[in-house]
Amino acid sequence: MSKVKKAGMWMSLGLASVAFAAAGLAKLAGVEQMHMSFAAMGLPAWFGYFIGACEVAGAVGVWLRRTSIYACIGLFIIMLGAIYFHVVYDAVANAIPALVLAILMSYIFVVRKGESQASES
Repeated sequence: MSKVKKAGMWMSLGLASVAFAAAGLAKLAGVEQMHMSFAAMGLPAWFGYFIGACEVAGAVGVWLRRTSIYACIGLFIIMLGAIYFHVVYDAVANAIPALVLAILMSYIFVVRKGESQASES
């Protein structure tokens, strides 16, 4: 892997994991603003805590080679849900952070998938 690609990977991992860990911990701490979106969609309160736990687990999982691909898929799906919420229930511009995180998850997935295929060869 080139130095530029490696630096991009480390920056993507760092940015994404900090964002997901912060959002997940806020949901787990019961920060009301983090749970308002779930209430607006008519989802039960426990769902916000579940998503928070998944975000924290994913923030750790993206760093581990054995779980990185699965964590990327899970976090990408969560970001699709966040994008849906902002497009349907909120201002479309508020979906940009979720879109950026979805793109980062896609990038990390592609790089990790390439690494795993290269190591199998």
